[in-house]
Amino acid sequence: MKKKMSSCTAMLVGKGATIDGSTIIARDEDAEDGVNPKTFRVFPAKDYTGEHYVSKYNGLTVDMEGQGCRFTATPNGVPDEGRWDEQGINEYNVAMSSTETEMTNARVLGHDPLVKDGVNEDSMIYLVLPFIKSAREGVQRLGHLIKKYGTGETNGIAFSDHDEVWYLETAGGHQWVAQRIPDDAYAIAPNIMCIEEIDFADPDNYMFASGIREFVDKFHLNPNPGTFNFRNIFGTQDEADAYYNTPRSWYGQKLFTPSVEQDPTSQNIPFIQHAEKKIAVEDVEQFLSSHYNGTPYDPMGTFASGTPEEQRKFRSIALDRNQSSCILQIRNDVPAEYAAIQWINFGFYCYSPYVPFFTNINDTPANYQVATNDADPAKSAYWLHKLLEVVVEPRYHEFINEVNDYRDGCQSYGVGRVDAITAAAAGKHGDELTAYLTTANKESAAYVTTATHQLMSSLIHQALLNSKFQFERGDNL
Repeated sequence: MKKKMSSCTAMLVGKGATIDGSTIIARDEDAEDGVNPKTFRVFPAKDYTGEHYVSKYNGLTVDMEGQGCRFTATPNGVPDEGRWDEQGINEYNVAMSSTETEMTNARVLGHDPLVKDGVNEDSMIYLVLPFIKSAREGVQRLGHLIKKYGTGETNGIAFSDHDEVWYLETAGGHQWVAQRIPDDAYAIAPNIMCIEEIDFADPDNYMFASGIREFVDKFHLNPNPGTFNFRNIFGTQDEADAYYNTPRSWYGQKLFTPSVEQDPTSQNIPFIQHAEKKIAVEDVEQFLSSHYNGTPYDPMGTFASGTPEEQRKFRSIALDRNQSSCILQIRNDVPAEYAAIQWINFGFYCYSPYVPFFTNINDTPANYQVATNDADPAKSAYWLHKLLEVVVEPRYHEFINEVNDYRDGCQSYGVGRVDAITAAAAGKHGDELTAYLTTANKESAAYVTTATHQLMSSLIHQALLNSKFQFERGDNL
């Protein structure tokens, strides 16, 4: 079985830290092999009782039961290795993103090994999101599943509703903790264990596996007795983390809390941080599509970039393995029936735009439902935007201004669409509202798809005029 390695970046923002009072969880889904075709789907409510779920990825088997609600997701277009639903919002406006790949240190794994057929990234959304009515319930349900079945991976999982934002991290085969992100704070999660001190006497803000303290005490795992720092006890904090992971936290906090000076390779960059301005969806987009812009570490070789060695020193957020980036926004200033928006970016995030999709829907745009191994940009939104990467990157400095104008235009369009759709949704309810939002999403997708084809046509024409295979024409030509 092929092991799917996902090297993602996540950001979580409490409702008091956003510019409009929304809660936000967001994540870039990356893949080690550079290509993992993604789709955007909606799955209807159904009764799961009697369903015998078997993971195609690792053989996990679960006998399911109960009524499940409708939910959106961004599953793999080629389901040979399982669902990999990744990110979505259900009809109760609960959002879930799974997962942020992390690592448990070898000492912990010796005492609590990973479970080969446990609950892994490929199955988490399907087993949890249809059955929860709050972010807190999401933490509790996933924690129960991990206790019962174990897990074969170390992961970070985000949950949100209109009120709360939670981050759950697993360690070993059965250990986990979860922390509520304070309303006035934000958090950034690269591929390392992030949660720090656990307050076991504060159930409003922390949840954890039963027996985790006894496990740590029994096997003498805590290097700092008297505290319970989950990152220090269970994490790796090795040289690879210092260059692959922590710089992404450093850059995000540099953007949103610039007065705090930190070293990019520090192992002590805090998980919870407070921004020096209110955070908008556009700010989250900027971070999740960034590549150390304005620093010596920008691999694109921009005006602020340093030496070639500095440009390759740290792992960038935007890179060739980008697949699907989602910003899951639950608004608090509109009725719940149209408060949830899933902003989706397929392809290479610093070239492609985010498109806003309302999630109270019964269908998704046709070109967002197709993503096979056949790289067909005419049928697939995923392949259209991956092709954009192929066209732009060899001529980055020649094309990037036009690409940025295109992205800015799509972003302004998206913001305007949210305003227009929200205004038109007022007074609509039930099936009428769902049908309207479904149609509106398709119109939004069609506009961005057309704009992308137009950009692609322009760039291809320019590239053809600048081929190296040119020769001065003479009278005989």
